Amino acid sequence: MKTQTNTGYIVFLSVVAAIGGILFGYDTAVISGTIAGVATQFGLDAMQQGWFVGCALVGSIAGVAVAGVMSDRFGRKRTMLVSAVLFTVSAVGCALCADFQQLILYRIIGGVGIGVVSIVSPMYISEVAVARWRGSLVSLYQLAITVGFLAAYLVNFGILRSAETAHYASETMQRIWITERWRGMFGAETLPAALFFLVLFFIPESPRWLLLRGSDERARTVLSRIYPARHDAEQEIAAVRATFRKSDEPQWRALLEPGIRRAVAIGAFIAILGQFMGVNAVLYYGPTIFENAGLSSGDSLFSQVLVGTVNMLTTVLALAIIDRVGRKQLVYWGVSGMILSLIGIGVYFLFGTAWGLPNAFLLVFFLFYVFCCAVSICAVVFVLLSEMYPTRVRGIAMSIAGLSLWVGTYLIGQLTPWMLENLTPAGTVFLFAAMCIPYIVIMWRAVPETTGRSLEEIEKYWMN
Repeated sequence: MKTQTNTGYIVFLSVVAAIGGILFGYDTAVISGTIAGVATQFGLDAMQQGWFVGCALVGSIAGVAVAGVMSDRFGRKRTMLVSAVLFTVSAVGCALCADFQQLILYRIIGGVGIGVVSIVSPMYISEVAVARWRGSLVSLYQLAITVGFLAAYLVNFGILRSAETAHYASETMQRIWITERWRGMFGAETLPAALFFLVLFFIPESPRWLLLRGSDERARTVLSRIYPARHDAEQEIAAVRATFRKSDEPQWRALLEPGIRRAVAIGAFIAILGQFMGVNAVLYYGPTIFENAGLSSGDSLFSQVLVGTVNMLTTVLALAIIDRVGRKQLVYWGVSGMILSLIGIGVYFLFGTAWGLPNAFLLVFFLFYVFCCAVSICAVVFVLLSEMYPTRVRGIAMSIAGLSLWVGTYLIGQLTPWMLENLTPAGTVFLFAAMCIPYIVIMWRAVPETTGRSLEEIEKYWMN
């Protein structure tokens, strides 16, 4: 008999948790519009500018390092509340900071929020979602990140445009929105951060975490809203309980079990390797790459807006098909497309001038790369990491994978300028293409297809 589920309620829980992704995306992308203003006001040299851009990543690494332990000890909901507070403090602090040192401090606080929410939000969604929709629902988080990116670009543009004509009677408001408008760009995040904090009070704790902590009645209350039929809710409780036979063991010891150890190692490798396939290099240094190709700065920024738009729209497509096509099939086709597009970009840099190739050639392959990336690894990675670990170690295991991801992000952010200069743009994109091959091999040989399988079924795969 087919299990009945309260679809609307599950979607509501997932959307609330996914708001954390909007804050993730906004906080990451807003920096692009603030660099010039901050550098001018505080007289920053190149090293200081690099620290200003990268300090949030340091905070993110710290955030993922503690997110798993916090979520396993205090619950997924409380940990998301902590991240909402961190985002709010960061936004207000950046808008009102007195000097560059305070600005760095508040950026690091925001980075910690990014690290925490990048682990806990998709984890929460995976634990409340039913198996047949889990991929699409967790992908809401990735979609939210792309929405946050686009929102940051639009807010930055809107503030720049309004600053030309607007005037405020308040000296403070004039300073935030007009004369030092980078403050307004950061401060605008206060609204979604406060919204995230408030709506979290309308969702329950993860039922799987409640069962792990022995709060059976609270878990039963939540599951009864997800599964209207009492029999289905009790069946779900029994399935989850069956996996807790060793829940009294210390989490770190459980990580050493052969099956869990293998899952953690594979997850960490997937997370860090994905960054060396050029994903964030495109987002961070897209305008620089376009300018190296001969585009004007204005055309470069416009091209980057196109990149952000394609990224968001493609994520919508991934959300619609991930549970139909399957995680591994999306990766195979998407990463294959990434290889072809990166080769096309490399060919442009090597032979574009000699062959008389138009700039549109580069843009087409660039957008195709973004399309393939967004529909595959960007959509799949958070889904896989949120569902491939047993519940009793899911928090700490996701922290390890998340730490790997953010270390990879930091490294690629630091190395890309060096690679563009020393390996040339062509050599850089060919290296990214080469890194795609081991990713496909690992997905083929070491990662199970999780589409349509319950979290408990996936756990049994690793433990056998």
